[in-house]
Amino acid sequence: QVQLVESGGGLVQAGGSLRLSCAASGRTFSNYAMGWFRQAPGKEREFVAAINWSGGSTNYADSVKGRFTISRDNTANTVILQMNGLKPQDTAVYYCAAALGRFSSVDASARYRSWGQGTQVTVSS
Repeated sequence: QVQLVESGGGLVQAGGSLRLSCAASGRTFSNYAMGWFRQAPGKEREFVAAINWSGGSTNYADSVKGRFTISRDNTANTVILQMNGLKPQDTAVYYCAAALGRFSSVDASARYRSWGQGTQVTVSS
């Protein structure tokens, strides 16, 4: 399994931006599709965004389309979630996850087997 460590969370005012990073180690990063998920208190974990192994295909939840951007750097073994126009309803613990496979496209349905420990994002109104 690939090991994942998120960073970059914090407290930001509504309308602000944050950049989350997920560093991977232990396996060949380019063999994995990557996803970001989030879980707010009292709610189920939900899909945020995903990117295929090459970075050529991305998918987003409707709630973040146009505000969030997922990207990856296979030489640095890192996946990034750039979050702009943050809203209080974006407050959650954000997790990155890895699904083994060089898929042409990827979304929430991929078999994400590796997960990071999460990073807290809090958006104040």
